[in-house]
Amino acid sequence: MHLTASRLSVGATLLFGLFLTSATAHTQAQQSLSPELQEVENVLGKMRQMPDAERAVASKNLALKIRKLPASADKVLRAVALANLSTEGDFGQSTLQEVTTTLEKAVIENPPARERGEPAFAYAELATLAHYEHMKVSLKVPDYLEALSKLNKTDELRAKADFTLKDITGHTWTLSSLKGKVVVVNFWATWCPPCRKEMPDLEILANRYKKKGLVVLAISNEKDEIVKAFIKKTKYTYPILLDPAGETNKAYSIDGIPKTYFYNRKGALVAQAIDMRTMDQFKKLLLRTGLK
Repeated sequence: MHLTASRLSVGATLLFGLFLTSATAHTQAQQSLSPELQEVENVLGKMRQMPDAERAVASKNLALKIRKLPASADKVLRAVALANLSTEGDFGQSTLQEVTTTLEKAVIENPPARERGEPAFAYAELATLAHYEHMKVSLKVPDYLEALSKLNKTDELRAKADFTLKDITGHTWTLSSLKGKVVVVNFWATWCPPCRKEMPDLEILANRYKKKGLVVLAISNEKDEIVKAFIKKTKYTYPILLDPAGETNKAYSIDGIPKTYFYNRKGALVAQAIDMRTMDQFKKLLLRTGLK
């Protein structure tokens, strides 16, 4: 979501977007936001409209600004929102590390309570940054370690996942039948801005490497008429699969989009993208499949 559009959608998830909106509303009901928090909120709201170069600078600056705020649940929420937004593309490893460090410090200052018997979302977000984005996190508290363990177990389940789905033309695709091909499985939705942003690059890659055996499969769990109308307008040509019951989304534990999975010619899952990726990032991930 980096939990919706992105893993999260404030610019970053469905569940988290609702959670953040609810938490913000609760905060405002109790008291107006401080000028510092309001400034952070304003920048977060504009982040997706910024050019990438400007967004990279703004992300790092905002990480440092959040870090200086007094310890509070509101600080943790904004740090999580920034973390989710900061994985939508490539804004530099140093920027993402600053964002990660800000979230870690916010959690240390104000440890979030467990939610429904599970580690709070902030711990899951930190674990995601460490596990998939290879960020440095020194936290050793039980909730963080549990969140890391859950990611490892989810990876094991994804590695075994298979599916049979029809695309919008009625053709049936089965993942396990595509051994010998390099397969990219992308989870997306028409309403998801980061998904829409990366689709032109997926189209280019699908066409450029088709003769080398690349197959790009994009999966949406929206209604078929919505998906078909979008594709008719955008004219993307790689297969668009429909998952109306959400069973494939469930098999992959999709908690936010876009998410992309890369399979080598032996059918092994060799790379994962937890959020929107740029063309250069996609190419680096494809190298792990053996495709050049």
